[in-house]
Amino acid sequence: MKKFEIPSFYRSTIISKIKQYRNLKDPRKKDLSPIALDFGSVRFFIPRHFGFCYGVENAIEISYKTIENNPDKRIFLLSEMIHNPGVNADLQNRGIKFLMDTAGNILMDWHELKKDDIVIIPAFGTTLEIQQKLDEIGINPYKYNTTCPFVEKVWNRSSQLGQEDFTIVIHGTHYHEETRATFSHSKTHGPSLIVRNIEETKFLAEVILGEKSREDFYSFFDGKYSDGFDPVRDLEKIGVVNQTTMLATETQEISDLLKTVLIKKYGMQNLSLHFADIRDTLCYATYDNQEATYGLLESPADFAIVVGGYNSSNTSHIVELCEEKLQTYFISSAEKIISKNSIKHFDLHSHKEILTENFIPVKEKVNILLTSGASCPDSVVDQVLNRIHSFFNGGIKVEEVLNNLLMAK
Repeated sequence: MKKFEIPSFYRSTIISKIKQYRNLKDPRKKDLSPIALDFGSVRFFIPRHFGFCYGVENAIEISYKTIENNPDKRIFLLSEMIHNPGVNADLQNRGIKFLMDTAGNILMDWHELKKDDIVIIPAFGTTLEIQQKLDEIGINPYKYNTTCPFVEKVWNRSSQLGQEDFTIVIHGTHYHEETRATFSHSKTHGPSLIVRNIEETKFLAEVILGEKSREDFYSFFDGKYSDGFDPVRDLEKIGVVNQTTMLATETQEISDLLKTVLIKKYGMQNLSLHFADIRDTLCYATYDNQEATYGLLESPADFAIVVGGYNSSNTSHIVELCEEKLQTYFISSAEKIISKNSIKHFDLHSHKEILTENFIPVKEKVNILLTSGASCPDSVVDQVLNRIHSFFNGGIKVEEVLNNLLMAK
């Protein structure tokens, strides 16, 4: 695996050492059990996989090198580099300006761009329409392209499906930057449709079986299908790809449901003519992080803390997994932990930050699951751990626990 040059302030003194230890002990990534850091009165369980992934580190390296190597040029990002508020704020503080927000709303008039300006493509990739705009201005959209290779893998898979006359069904959130980019690429190769979850897929199944009308389809999937899409004609042959940060289990559930529906309609003997049984296009880091979360949840704990950007898809799915088992606090930084009694955290259901009092129970030993999303720096997880550790007077020092772990055989 390539080693990236990212700013030292994103590295950590605690989490990075734990990851190095785990990689040495388990290079094949077979052991998904968490590491326990026992400080006496508080114990943290740290998962096998979490934090910065290949695509994120690649994007950060390119962005900071671009700033360093072009001090006299105007530098722009199409939108957020990754879904982490701290990283994006630091880039803005260094002079980078955003052309759009994450929903695609314009923040700056494109006519203000000049051919000598630099525009960085974020890790999510971008649409063919935006690439064309940049070309027309005279800006090479590929020179500072940080698109994650696993996103490009999905685009390639979509192209293959289209060339074989399959309709491309994208499991993703239609307003997410990555899904907008994937949809833009896939619709040039074949009819394309976005489904958000298993509930939308069940509706699609009824359309395929003729239980819902063409008009029902157009109304329900408004804004989520390619131009000229005909639900009668274009749902005879289907292949499923996904936004790389979705839940792997849900992508599989969606694929299995559509496969079952096509068997019911066309017969098992004709399945290969109507369903492209491709492997999941979820990226390895998303898959590893989700699997490690399942392993983490086997630990006895009072609550979980998940750190990451509130608009981060992969982080939100980790929160969802944790919420199924125990109280979970989704925070963007250590600053959200106001005191031992108060925490400000994001509620996925109301899409708002809420304040919870007395979140740390009063007991002899408090057990906490601590993890983060793929766009969260390890240094931020360090800060969260240190913040909570400081509330427990008389606890074992972090350095001592860490040294004991690293010295263990």
